[in-house]
Parts: sequence; C-alpha cells; structure tokens
Amino acid sequence: MSLPNSMKAAILTGHGGNEVVAFGERPLPERQPGDVLVRVHAATLNRVDLYMRDSGAGITHTLPQVMGVDGAGVVVAVDADERRLKPGQRVVLHPGIGCGRCEFCQRGDHPLCVEMRLLGEHRDGTFAEYVSLPARNVFPAPEGFDFVEAAAIGVNHLTAWRMLFSKAQMKPWETALIFGIGGGVSLAALQLVKMIGARAIVTSQHDDKLAQARDFGADVAINGAKQDVVRAVMDATNGRGVDVVIENVGAAVWPLAMKSLVRGGRLVTCGATTGGNPSADLQRLFIRQLQVFGSTLGDFAEFRDLLRACDLGRIKPVIDRRFPLAHVRDALDMLESGRQFGKIALEIGDA
Repeated sequence: MSLPNSMKAAILTGHGGNEVVAFGERPLPERQPGDVLVRVHAATLNRVDLYMRDSGAGITHTLPQVMGVDGAGVVVAVDADERRLKPGQRVVLHPGIGCGRCEFCQRGDHPLCVEMRLLGEHRDGTFAEYVSLPARNVFPAPEGFDFVEAAAIGVNHLTAWRMLFSKAQMKPWETALIFGIGGGVSLAALQLVKMIGARAIVTSQHDDKLAQARDFGADVAINGAKQDVVRAVMDATNGRGVDVVIENVGAAVWPLAMKSLVRGGRLVTCGATTGGNPSADLQRLFIRQLQVFGSTLGDFAEFRDLLRACDLGRIKPVIDRRFPLAHVRDALDMLESGRQFGKIALEIGDA
C-alpha cells in the first residue's frame, strides 16, 4: 500500500485561544520498529486539549504539535512478526506510552511511569489522519462500535474504570456521588456504576443535564446551583452519606464531597478544573477515617477489561456532537462552553 508524504492534522502552533490551533499539512509519522501505523478515523475532545491550547504549563512538549489524546482507526502497517494486529484491522488506542523499564512499568502499573508520554500532550496526537505508536498501545476495537464510539472510551471510560473499580473498589450494593454530570469522565462513571447495579447520585448546575442523567439511570439528581448538595445527599441516603465520591472539579466541590461521605468512605479525584488547593479538612479525614485517592487514565489490563465489557454490550459511550476535523475550532468552542452532554468528536476522513 502506497502512503502519502503528508497528512491533514489539527496543529497546536502556540498558546492562547483558537488562533493558535491550525488545520493544515503535517509530515506523515515515521513508523519505528515495534510500532503500528494507524489511519485515524475518529478522535474525541478532552479537557486537556483546552489546557494544551491555553498554556500546556508543566507538560513537556515541542511546538508545533498535533493535538488529540484518544483515537480509533485502522491498522496500516505493522512489523512482519506482529501476531496480534494486522493491516486492515479496526483498532482503538491507549494514549499512555510508558518506558517499559521503570519500576512502575515493570509491575504493570504504567500510568505511573516516570517517563510517561501521552498522545497530544508530550508527543503528536490523534487529531490527524495518521498516528504511529507502540503495538502494546493498540487494541482491537469493540464489536458494534463505530470509530467515534471506539475513540470515546480511550480516556474518559478508562479513567472512570480505574477510579471506580481499581481505586474505590466499588461494590454493587454501594452508592456513589458523581459531581458534574455531563462531562466525559462523570458520565462514564454513571454508566459504569449502573453497569454493576449500584446506586448513583449525580450533580450539575443545569436541569437539562440532570434530566438526561436520569434517563441514563441516575437514581438521584441534585442541582448544585439551587440545592444544598450535602443536605440532598443525606436526605437521599437516610442521613448515612455515600460510599464513594467521584470528582474532577477540585476546590469548588471538595468540602461538599468530604461532607457527603459515610464514615470510612472513599473519594477519588482525577482533576481540578476549579483549582487544585482545596481545604484538606484533616479533622474530618482522620476522625471519619476517609480515604482519598488520586487517579489518572488506566493500565493495559484495565483497558482490556473495559473493552471486554464493551464487547458484551454492557457499555456504550454517549456522543453529543460530531465535527469534521477541519472544524476543530468549533469543537473546542463547544467543549469550552460546557454545553455538552457526552463526548464531542472529530471525524477524520472517510471510514
């Protein structure tokens, strides 16, 4: 198969607003031994795309850089001795590329890799027609998923899976409080909580999102702009509190999260969009013996488990809007507005 010398891509050229996001030509990535060249057909937007556009502070990267963290497409080229993947196969990408040598990679927890390089953050990403990455990061796409749906599970659902099942060890008889429903991780968490038959309480400041969350199985929906969240949680749990809190909002909701937990409860956080320095509430933490977990992404074993659940029809990601790659600025505007319920996707060329 002959390949072009260049490809269309959404390129980060600086830091600021959408003026630093260009749609144009980039050289085709060179596939290294052990890598897989993938023709990308879809990617979805994540909050980190806005962060990289705005500043990228603290993330080592070189401009210009192709944006985009998750993706799905078709294998174009692999090593001759690759047995798991073959040209023409539909695949989904794990965006975290570890070194494979540090103590964390060697014990199978590569999200903690000391040299972790993420697509769209530390290296060229998926908002492009082609991407090359190690074969260990490429997995068969779930049966019955289109490319957008497959791409959508690679960050948000994987992150929520690790938060709920590896960190919090959520049980079917427990109750979870999920802040900011409508966002990607929060909505994925709701789906996973309901997948195991557990109870879900969700919050939002938008009644329309709360109504949609009820349609997806939320047992209790709280408008944080109109209601006292802690009181509503206690009313919904007969004064007990929730077993698990899932949050990626940070400082704005941290006191509410801590006060909503049952004694011995678990809080898992994966973000801090409203600030990273909340009140620690140490007295509550130790007197009630609460547990706080930080979490990012997920490892390969967790991704395989997630994909198996998708193959069994237990999970289907929610897609709010699809844009062509050339309209990436419009997609970023929608993400920044917070209007979405589910994922905002980019369709990249013909499928």
